[in-house]
Amino acid sequence: MTIEATAGPGELISAEPAAAQDVGLTHLARVPIGVRLRDGGIIEVVLPTNEEIEGPEARVAGAAVRALAHGRRMPVLLVITGVVGVSVEARQVYSTSIAASAFALVGESPVDRVIAHYLLRSKTETIPAQFFLSEAEAIDWLRHYTSEH
Repeated sequence: MTIEATAGPGELISAEPAAAQDVGLTHLARVPIGVRLRDGGIIEVVLPTNEEIEGPEARVAGAAVRALAHGRRMPVLLVITGVVGVSVEARQVYSTSIAASAFALVGESPVDRVIAHYLLRSKTETIPAQFFLSEAEAIDWLRHYTSEH
């Protein structure tokens, strides 16, 4: 799976091939996990629809999030709309994030809600996390966890 990351708000760039090698990923799939820094200091991670998210892809996306965070803890908007599933390994990557100050998971369907609750069960008690049906509500909630608020 390819990863897109940004150098600044709204500007997408491809993740470095070295990042994939660092986590032992030897090939990248066709559908990207999008990672970008949004205006307002929120990192957005968009999981690809109709895909099962596996551990190697989650680790590469996590590396992109850490790169954008530059050693800080930042709020993360995780868009899971249409995701088929999340592996146990990918769930562990999510639950052990060191760059997130809070997670807002956004989805649209009952299946998205089930996947979100699967991920929410694994989170540590020190990182606030919540599921939303509305991206706008999720962003409003995440603003309480930005240093720019």
